[in-house]
Amino acid sequence: MTHGGIATAPIERRKVYELVAERLEELISDRGLRPGDPLPTERELMQRYRVGRSSVREALRMLESRGLIHASTNGTFQVADYGNPLRHSLHLLLELEEASLLEIYEVRKILEVEAAGLAALRRTDDDLRQMAAAIADMEAGLAAQDQYIGADLRFHLAVATATRNRMALRMMHAIRDTLHRALAQVYHIPGSPQRSIQQHRQILAAITAGDVDAARRRMREHLGRVERDIRGVLMGQGTA
Repeated sequence: MTHGGIATAPIERRKVYELVAERLEELISDRGLRPGDPLPTERELMQRYRVGRSSVREALRMLESRGLIHASTNGTFQVADYGNPLRHSLHLLLELEEASLLEIYEVRKILEVEAAGLAALRRTDDDLRQMAAAIADMEAGLAAQDQYIGADLRFHLAVATATRNRMALRMMHAIRDTLHRALAQVYHIPGSPQRSIQQHRQILAAITAGDVDAARRRMREHLGRVERDIRGVLMGQGTA
């Protein structure tokens, strides 16, 4: 819709956790917190921003999925290393429509199929716990889009972490950040979230067993199925 030659659209109301995440991201980007610095505790953040615990936790999940913070051994969060230029480049490509979501999924298959195989060889018990926890959060969040998508992101990042390949993890952070929009679309396809949970369990089982070929195969099946779902959504919208 345009008015006087200017494109207009309804102003989207921001959720509380998005505002909290934005404040924390500003604090990090302004160098108020540096790599390795601990974030304030959940209670401190609740008091500082006058919000509930659920909003704080969802904001932290969002920043973790973007690679800005990471969990420390004592259950708190620390600021991650600065900058992942690839993430910003990919986001810009999508915004300018120079790359499509389907192209991103082709890249995901190139990266994540082999990542699953490496994870089967190199995973630790903590990696397996992180993957299992993400699946549990996906199931618990079936009725809550943001919780579900955040958990979906964390599962795939946990697989990348288990590769012990820092470059692969960086690339996954970059790519995953561009997928939130696509995952939001797939979330509304009847049965798709439940199928993803089941396929994630199969991937985890193969990684737990140390079965490299099965881990690759299960990841390929999962990404192929989600890509088909996305293709169906885009075709339904008249997108080539």
